[in-house]
Amino acid sequence: MAEYQDKTIKCVDCGAEFVFTKGEQEFYAEKGFTNEPKRCKACRDKKKQEKKAAQEPVQF
Repeated sequence: MAEYQDKTIKCVDCGAEFVFTKGEQEFYAEKGFTNEPKRCKACRDKKKQEKKAAQEPVQF
C-alpha cells in the first residue's frame, strides 16, 4: 500500500494553493481515481453549480 503525505496543489482556476490531504489521497485511491484534483473546493463547488444550472430546463 502506498504511503501518502499531505500535498500542496495550485488551483488551475483561481491560482490558490490548497492541501490534498493524506485522507483525501487514500479516498481517491480507494475509489480508483488516478488523477489528483485540479481545483480548490471553492472552485469545484462553483463549477458544479454552473454545470447544474446549465442542465436545468429553461422555464417560459
